[in-house]
Amino acid sequence: MLGVLGDSAAERLTHSEVQARAFAPLVLRVVLDRGLVGEGDVRRWYGAFAGWYPRERDVRGWDDELGWLHAVAHGADAAAAFAKAVPELRCEILQLCATRFTVTDTDYRYVQMEDARLARAVTRILLAPGLTEAEATGWLDIVAARLEGGGPGAVEPWAFNTFATLQALHLHLVRGLADGEGVPPHAPAVAGRVAELLRLPYYWLG
Repeated sequence: MLGVLGDSAAERLTHSEVQARAFAPLVLRVVLDRGLVGEGDVRRWYGAFAGWYPRERDVRGWDDELGWLHAVAHGADAAAAFAKAVPELRCEILQLCATRFTVTDTDYRYVQMEDARLARAVTRILLAPGLTEAEATGWLDIVAARLEGGGPGAVEPWAFNTFATLQALHLHLVRGLADGEGVPPHAPAVAGRVAELLRLPYYWLG
């Protein structure tokens, strides 16, 4: 039954209606959290998810007629669930999250706490034991490459989203997560790298 539900959710990632696409990862997260499906199913769903998440164009958190959409936030939750279900994909999933929040082709600014949901997901992925310091920080190379060459001028929506997510992540790394989850093993190193990236817009930081 869970396999059928997961397959149905994965199929909806290519649906023509944004509501179906945006809530499909929420269903996948629920299925993955049950922990009762085979790795083959999980990897198949992840393939569909990875193909959709960084490419979704309609990333509005809220629509006055449709209500909540939240593709970015729901996708972040699913990303953390996939990383827990298939730990060997953690580095790839961290890179996927970085690719999502640095997408340049957007006019939407994160105004519905999408940055915080991404930060929570990344923190949860980093919490799992086994990552080296290089693996825990390496995915930020994607962010650094995207920001390279930036300078004075108006802050574009994608840059706003990137800086907001980095700020949220730094806070999560310093404070940790509640309910016993705590602070990731390599939090100081990751937070230090994040702070370096934030010196681009906040040149006055110490």
